[in-house]
Parts: sequence; C-alpha cells; structure tokens
Amino acid sequence: MLDRLPEAAREDLLRLGSPVTYPGRHVLVREGDPGHAVYLLLDALVKVTALTENGSRTLLSIRASGDVVGETAAFGDCARTATVTTCGRSLVRVVKGPVFTAHLARAPEVAAALSRVAMDRLRFANRRRLDFAGYEADVRLARVLVDLAVQHGRPHREGVDVGVPVTQAELGELVGIRERTVQKAMHDLSARGLVLQRHRGVVVRDMEGLTTFADLSLRPSG
Repeated sequence: MLDRLPEAAREDLLRLGSPVTYPGRHVLVREGDPGHAVYLLLDALVKVTALTENGSRTLLSIRASGDVVGETAAFGDCARTATVTTCGRSLVRVVKGPVFTAHLARAPEVAAALSRVAMDRLRFANRRRLDFAGYEADVRLARVLVDLAVQHGRPHREGVDVGVPVTQAELGELVGIRERTVQKAMHDLSARGLVLQRHRGVVVRDMEGLTTFADLSLRPSG
C-alpha cells in the first residue's frame, strides 16, 4: 500500500503511531482478539493464518514490507479474523485503530490506496478459487510459486529465490492440496528443471518456463 501513495501522503501516514521491532515468530495479531491496532509493515514479512472448523491452522496469505495488516477489525471494532505472525525480525509501525480510521477520513489518497489493496486481495482470492476448478495440482502450485517470485523474489545463484520461508505443507494450504501432493508436484517441477527445492523455501530456476507451465504472463498483477 505504501508504494501506491504520493510521497507527502506516505510521510503523513508514517508519522502516525510508533515504530516497533519484533523478533521472528512473533504474533502481531491473534485470531479472535479485539482489533485495537493497525500495523504498517516497514521492513517485514508476515504470514496470515486462520483456524479451520476442524481446528487445523491454514496459511491464507503472505504480506510484506509496504503492506498493512489488522485494518479490517479496526474499521468495525470487531474481533480479529486471522492470526498474523512475523517470519523474521520485523520493523512495523503500530497505529491505534481510531487514529488510523480518523486519518483515512482526512486523507483521501490513503483511503483510495487502501481500497485498491482490498480489491487486489479480493482478485487474488477469486483467482485461487478459479485455480481450484480449472487446473491440476502441479499447475496450481506453479501459479503460486510464480506469484511469490514476482512479489517477493530475490536473486539467487540458481535463479530466483521466492523470498518466503514457506514449507511444503504451507504451499499446499495456499493451493488447496495435501502435503503429499505438493511433494509429488515439486518433484515433477524439479525434474523439468523449473524449480530447486530448499529447506523451507524454493528457488525458481527457469522463470519463463515455470510461467509458461503455470499458464500465466510475467506481467505482475495489480
């Protein structure tokens, strides 16, 4: 969200609240708790998870520097709908919910940017649902890996590291398949020379090839 703002609007927003550094695996937001604060991710990578009806935890999405989390509960003064956990040492700006919503009322640029972020998240969720119906497991996995590499990737000697410390089980949660199926799909993608498996991570060795396999364009969405 921060990158979408004019410089002056971004600076005004970043004057709100206080900067706080949290260690890795720190829970910023806990599902079910009251929503009293909004978190602006300054230098951070976090995972958003939620409990299913059977009590298991599922990875819903990943948020990175420049994004905002916790704003939904702040608007309605309601309970948190998901848990947000830091992946590593994270610098965030903590803004009280009422302060954040009051700022939106007098800063239309910020309100508009937040609306566009909400639309991007909705499009992402809708695309995942369409993927479930339209593609086999290996293609769905490839599509998520391309998304991660485009949004969070960093150079690696073998290609592009997806930039997110994600397990195979968590990848399966993102695309709606079991860990065993992820293992088979990753083996097939590796055999094609498209990816390289790492401990809690993936390197895309052939971005063009993986994008073609995923039936995608390299043009970033949003």
